[in-house]
Amino acid sequence: MEIISFISAHWLEWFFTAVLAVLSWLFKLMRDQLRQEQDRNKAIAEGVQSLLRESIINNYNRYSDRGYCPIYAKESVKRVYKAYHDGLGGNDVASELYQKLLKMPEEREGKDENS
Repeated sequence: MEIISFISAHWLEWFFTAVLAVLSWLFKLMRDQLRQEQDRNKAIAEGVQSLLRESIINNYNRYSDRGYCPIYAKESVKRVYKAYHDGLGGNDVASELYQKLLKMPEEREGKDENS
C-alpha cells in the first residue's frame, strides 16, 4: 500500500523525469545527425570546389596552348570561377590562372580573313 501511495504522490515528478530523459535523448540524436550532415556537406563542397578548380586549370591550359580564349569560353569560365570563388571560398592558383585567362586575346592573332 505504501508503494501505491508513494507513486500516486510523486507520479508527476516521475513523468517529468521521463519526459526530460526522452527530450535529452532526442536532442542528442538530432545534434549527432546535424554534425553528420555538416561533415557530409563540407566534404561535398570541397569536392565541388576541387572539380571547379580543375575546370579552371584545364581551361587555362587549353587556351594558353592556343594563345587565345574565345568570348564564349571566357563567359563559361567566369560562371565557374564565380561558383568556385564566391560560393565555395576558393582562392589559390586558380584565381591567378583565371585572371590570366581573362587577359588573353579573344581571337587568334594573325587570323586570315578567308579562313
